[in-house]
Amino acid sequence: MPKFLKWTLISLGLVALLAFVGFQFMTSQTKKASPEETATFVVNDLTVEVNYSRPYKKGRPIFGTLVPYGKVWRTGANEATTFTVNKDITFGEAPLKAGTYTLWTIPNEDEWLVILNGKMYGWGVNFDGEAQRDPMADVAKAKAPVRHPAAVTEQFTISVEGEPSELVLRWDDVQVQVPLKH
Repeated sequence: MPKFLKWTLISLGLVALLAFVGFQFMTSQTKKASPEETATFVVNDLTVEVNYSRPYKKGRPIFGTLVPYGKVWRTGANEATTFTVNKDITFGEAPLKAGTYTLWTIPNEDEWLVILNGKMYGWGVNFDGEAQRDPMADVAKAKAPVRHPAAVTEQFTISVEGEPSELVLRWDDVQVQVPLKH
């Protein structure tokens, strides 16, 4: 093997290794700031599981600033949030088959659009920070009024609560809820 080719291959291998290690480091640092969480809700024979990353408020204005109004938000941080249900339900007013979906929202000042999408996405946003959601793969949408609880929620939180059940999203001074009928 010629010397030039050998050094070129070694150099390319080192660059690939550095890129891999750099990506792993960046991912670990990002997940420290927005740790992963799995919210699980079980009632009778229904199981709902939401996997998401939980960014902190850190004194920042959130909705209308960090998370702009009227634009698709991946709803959390890092990878796209997933919503899994083990049986057919009604999401808001939309029928939803058992399965795993990605969860997206379009926040507005008085009302949010909460969207379940049938495609799986890696990071959830492109290099420009724009949501990667393909609207043609949307399977369920629900409008949810914005509520302003007395207490501020420092870390973004998704839960499924109550009977009748509701998907609840909380962050800063905002809370939205989507009914889940089963």
